[in-house]
Amino acid sequence: MISAHLFLLRSRQAGLGLICCVALSTWNAKLTAQTLQAPAASGQNAGSTAGSTANGSFAGVDGTVSPIAGTRGSLSAGQIVAILQDKPEVIVEIKQLAADQLQQQGVKIQPDSITDEALYSQIASNAPLRSAITNFLRARGYVSDADLQQNAAAGGSDRDDDGDALSSTQTLQSLSQVPGANLPLAAADGSSLQDSLAQQAEQGRLQSSGNTTGAGARTTNAAASRQTRDSDTHNTTDVPKVLRQPAPYNLLSMRDLYTQIPEESTHLKRFGSEMFVSRGGTGTMTRAVGQGQESPLDIPIGPDYVVGPGDSLSIDLWGGISQTLTKTIDREGRISLPEAGTIAVAGLTLERAQAVIGNTLKAQYRNAQVAVTVSRLRTVRVYVVGDVQRPGAYDISSLSTPLNALYAAGGPTGVGSLRTLRHMRGKELVAEIDLYDFLLHGVRTGDDRFQGGDTLLVPPAGPQVALSGAVKRPAIYELKHEATLAAVLADAGGSTVAAALSHITVERIDANQHRETVTLNLTKSSTGEAATAAISDFPVRDGDRIQIAPILPFSERAVYLEGHVVRPGRMAYREGMHLNDVLRSYQDLLPEPAAQGEVIRLVAPDLHAETIEFNVADALIGNVSLELQPFDTIRVLGRYDVDSPRVEIRGEVLRPGSFPLSEGMTAAQLVRMAGGFRRGALQQDADLTSYHIVDGNKVIGQRSAIRIGDAVARNDSSADVVLKPGDILTVHQITGWNDIGASLTIEGEANHPGSYGFQEGERLSSVLRRAGGLRDTAYPAGAVLIREQVRELEEKSRAELIHQIETSSAAAKLAPNLSGGDSSATLQLIQQQQEQVLARLRSQPSSGRLVIHINSDIDSWANTDADIEVRRGDVLSIPKRPGFVLISGQVYNASAITYVPGKTAGWYLQRAGGSSELADRKEIFVIRANGLVVGRHSGDGHVLSAKLDAGDVVVVPQKIIGTSQFWRNLLTVAQIASSAAIAAAVAGL
Repeated sequence: MISAHLFLLRSRQAGLGLICCVALSTWNAKLTAQTLQAPAASGQNAGSTAGSTANGSFAGVDGTVSPIAGTRGSLSAGQIVAILQDKPEVIVEIKQLAADQLQQQGVKIQPDSITDEALYSQIASNAPLRSAITNFLRARGYVSDADLQQNAAAGGSDRDDDGDALSSTQTLQSLSQVPGANLPLAAADGSSLQDSLAQQAEQGRLQSSGNTTGAGARTTNAAASRQTRDSDTHNTTDVPKVLRQPAPYNLLSMRDLYTQIPEESTHLKRFGSEMFVSRGGTGTMTRAVGQGQESPLDIPIGPDYVVGPGDSLSIDLWGGISQTLTKTIDREGRISLPEAGTIAVAGLTLERAQAVIGNTLKAQYRNAQVAVTVSRLRTVRVYVVGDVQRPGAYDISSLSTPLNALYAAGGPTGVGSLRTLRHMRGKELVAEIDLYDFLLHGVRTGDDRFQGGDTLLVPPAGPQVALSGAVKRPAIYELKHEATLAAVLADAGGSTVAAALSHITVERIDANQHRETVTLNLTKSSTGEAATAAISDFPVRDGDRIQIAPILPFSERAVYLEGHVVRPGRMAYREGMHLNDVLRSYQDLLPEPAAQGEVIRLVAPDLHAETIEFNVADALIGNVSLELQPFDTIRVLGRYDVDSPRVEIRGEVLRPGSFPLSEGMTAAQLVRMAGGFRRGALQQDADLTSYHIVDGNKVIGQRSAIRIGDAVARNDSSADVVLKPGDILTVHQITGWNDIGASLTIEGEANHPGSYGFQEGERLSSVLRRAGGLRDTAYPAGAVLIREQVRELEEKSRAELIHQIETSSAAAKLAPNLSGGDSSATLQLIQQQQEQVLARLRSQPSSGRLVIHINSDIDSWANTDADIEVRRGDVLSIPKRPGFVLISGQVYNASAITYVPGKTAGWYLQRAGGSSELADRKEIFVIRANGLVVGRHSGDGHVLSAKLDAGDVVVVPQKIIGTSQFWRNLLTVAQIASSAAIAAAVAGL
């Protein structure tokens, strides 16, 4: 019943691809900027681990955050997909990992919404994602560090020779070339991208050697053929080749069911055709006798061997004389012996020849012993004709058999027969040879030795059938006496244990008519005896293509366990199995499981998914009598995966932040989790803010004070409280703690410059008195007080001013009465001026100067408004009297003019050559040595009439282009701000 409804759920994934692609793209964009960490222990799922740390990163096995392996050490897209195809449970965890990460980043997506295509596409195009998944697989034990190092050394990472990551297009193109790929990224046979590319590179190298001929070319082609053959090998114990369709739910059971058995597309070879492929000289027989190579003997030469003309004999003498003679039998059948003359040995057996030679030599040499061996065999010329690779005449060894001659001729062609080879001697048929006896059973028939002039005839092949699928030796077989499917299966080694004998399909050719499809009359419920009988009775014909389909690629009697468990994965199902048989105790779960679990059941007949909730604690003690069914998925989540309860601690603790709320956690335990108190913590009491829900529709906050010091240091349970989800504990700071060690720095013309501590509320006059007051050379009017808070305010003000200038529209710069041509030219000038002002504004750092009014007589201004309170980090610089006035801006000679008492700003401006044509004389301003700015609108008369003191700065601004008042005011402020830093620097000279 289950197998009849395996693929009815496929339509439910419609419309999910676009959503998850957009979400995954967002995830990958953020992966570039931050590191995705791998989960912890190998038994913990991605969902439970995602919340294991406060910041959402993933902890390693030892609890530390594990760095991601670099892209150089990461797996390629093809290798990752091969692992995901081979282990479907990994995809479930990878999707859960992706969904958890996206939810932490604010993207609402469920694991079920991420389709396989979207995940595979992102793996191919995103290198950070491949690094993250590689680290995940390493943490889970699917790959080891040694594997990654070996892969990087072998060039298996997804980078080119220059170290740059391969583009997604290159990756997709490489993956699309993998034979039998299911999706654009997955090889159907599970082979890795590295293996595929290595094979393609080898084939390309072979093809590039186009000028290679003869035995060398055949050897190279043989190596490529052998490599292809080895890659096609598929053992019964291997994971079956399947096409995985996108499942609508992220369940391992669904992934098992959403698989299709792929159509067999392997190119079958003729059985025995590879026997005659050269092994590069490593075998016992070679075929190149006619090409000047020696043919090694594959059988020993016995004493009954008949010697003849052309044989070379090796004669060893010892005893009365030690000597070795090599003699070749001439055409007349004789050999020449020393001192004895010639003797005839042709036609004698080797044993008889040794006796004749020995008797002859013993008469010449006293006590001589003789041994005769054949050092080189004579050759005979035979003819190999018919459908062979290289028909013709061959000079072969006199010990050669028809099989040797066939090797020499390169074996049969694709048309030549392997079952009816004929050994002819003239018109007489010496033997008929069936190579299947040798190939299948190791029996060498027709081993009659060749004589000169013999012929080996290879006729065209007889009837043939192709056998593929779940058989041990899929190939094309030539028929001789086989008439039934059982006989052909016997030649193929029989069917594998994974063969579905009820699914045998025969594509048959009705001779010279048409093709038809024939099946055996078997059902799934047929017994083994019935299947064997049907196979034995089924006749085969010439041209049949027989396909034996494999059984279902998944177990039909399994349940699945996932989530917050020690051993996730498949479990065997048995009749009457209950939930307690799977979840027996807390040892089967990871720490702190959620209170509720769920069983996701695929309900027949259409196998739609339904969820059944259960209480985990009741299930463990046997109070839940839920009977399981095949394909049930038992999911137990972690306590922190289900509406994760958390509490927060703030203030004076070592590690403030958000922490998971464990069962029964108290405020004292939370403080200890946060590392304990800092030295500045107020341990008298702390604030606890709690929330509770009223009538299910209203949240009310409540604040209470707890004696946190007694609860932590003295373990006083009466002072401690049990925390609830969402509680916020705030540990306060001791009053004035930040003022401990506070100091300011006095530089320049003080009697005792240096760093001085101060009490809260202490004023500048008090610190100056402790510094010994000011020296006679001091210039208090130019004193500069730098305060960090002022610097921060200046930075914000300057950034806002720059933003206003950059974002001001053209309408704010031009007058409405300008024509088109005038406005274009004016805008160009305004743009240049704007860039100059912005460059000056950015180049001048914020000084942080606080304007003060002090003099050498400290008593005169002490405890007045000018006597300001000092702050931590203040720096007071008291310069010497400068002795000059600085003229800057749009003047002909911007310089420092020697100070002359009583002179006005106009007097100093004239000494600098006066203002230039670009100057805006109406907006000239003066920056006093103490930091005050005197401008046209200061109310003190004309600026140029103001009398200056030493250290003052006269600034002549640039004439602002543009008639908009807003724009003019904006740039005026910018010019003043950029000049303030110059004035502070002058005061310090």
